[in-house]
Amino acid sequence: MKQVDFENGSIVHNIAQTAFPMLVAQMLSLLYSIVDRIYIGRIPGEGTSALGAVGLCFPIIILITAFTNMYGMGGSPLFSMELGRGDKKKAEILMNTSFRLLCVTGVAILVAGEVFARPLLQLFGASQGAMAYALPYLRIYLAGTLFSMITTGMNPFINAQGFPGIGMMSVVIGAVSNLILDPIFIFTLGLGVKGAAIATVISQGFSMALTGYYILSPRLACRVRMPGKENGKIWKYFPFAKDIMGLGTAPFIMQCTNSLVQIACNSVLMRFGGEIYVSVMTIVSSVRQILDTPVGAIAEGASPIISYNYGAKKAGNVRKTIQIMTAIAGAYTLITWLFVRWRPELFISIFNTDEALLTDAVPALHLYFYAFIFQTFQYSGQTTFKALNKKNQAVFFSVFRKVVMVIPLTYLLPHLWGLGTDGVFMAEPVSNFVGGTACFITMLLTVVPELRSFEKIE
Repeated sequence: MKQVDFENGSIVHNIAQTAFPMLVAQMLSLLYSIVDRIYIGRIPGEGTSALGAVGLCFPIIILITAFTNMYGMGGSPLFSMELGRGDKKKAEILMNTSFRLLCVTGVAILVAGEVFARPLLQLFGASQGAMAYALPYLRIYLAGTLFSMITTGMNPFINAQGFPGIGMMSVVIGAVSNLILDPIFIFTLGLGVKGAAIATVISQGFSMALTGYYILSPRLACRVRMPGKENGKIWKYFPFAKDIMGLGTAPFIMQCTNSLVQIACNSVLMRFGGEIYVSVMTIVSSVRQILDTPVGAIAEGASPIISYNYGAKKAGNVRKTIQIMTAIAGAYTLITWLFVRWRPELFISIFNTDEALLTDAVPALHLYFYAFIFQTFQYSGQTTFKALNKKNQAVFFSVFRKVVMVIPLTYLLPHLWGLGTDGVFMAEPVSNFVGGTACFITMLLTVVPELRSFEKIE
């Protein structure tokens, strides 16, 4: 596959070359869970209940993603900077450290999840009826933890070497497999939610097989190598782990806080609206995942370009990349918001066509996406901080938007002015507006002057 030249190519062309395969990969990656929900929501006689129950598993699934992002998104900007500086040896050490961290953490999550699955689901508010669907789904899903973590966590390192098409293909294989296997296991074999989980694990295994082939292959300049003798000291197997985890704290916190938000939303909605509103939130969250993916791909497509050029002391390229990333993301979020306002039922009907559910889900979706355009500022600011190894700012704004704003508002707003369940869905747009604006303005005030001073030196 053709390699992307991060240093000399056109900025717009490089972003397009990197972001498009990542967009396809991330959209198809969603199929692992989205397709499950689409089919589960259509199980005759129990689709709505099963869909809400599977939604209770989201916090644990999000936690797996959080650790994956810590090592993948934490290691890949450092990796890109070293490539920009011409130090391939250190870049490869960073890649191998991230891989080992992914493996160790994946096994730990698998074991802990299997042991504590039931009490965790009870903590998240699962009733006895919901437990019948949620527990078997979660226990089977956890079997593919290592598969999904290696695929998702190592793809940023493949992308950073200029081969986003490889990462895309690894996800295509898994997504297509899941699309084919889901109806077979759910309906043909009559396994219901268990079948959805089995299909997902098998598909994740296919994805990991292709990713594993490339990260071990000499086709890549930097690849994963088997550990040698490290003086018998366990920490010697994880050089730069502190740096990787330090920078990866921001994406980790973003995902962890998403998990906490999901728990808070399910808890409050169960109290104010019952199980039907947990199903509504499952659908709204699923739509959000779909519509967030393109803007996330734009940001992640720009990230290695920012990191590489920052390491290569090309400040002008860094500034142009930030500007282009923000403009493209802004146009996308505006168009998306207009579509949600215009035809919300199109998005909702992907998962469920129950008329009663549709009646509650349409206003919920309108409220939730009211300030979606401000996601542009959050993504642009966060991506820039992360790509430039400014971990303190990246961590602060991750915590600020979700922990300081969304979670307290989720508990507070339903009690004000009789908002009830509407208050839960209003917490997101309020945090988007305040958190996104604050993050972007801080980025402009801190990063842009630094880049301008670098340009003068150049």
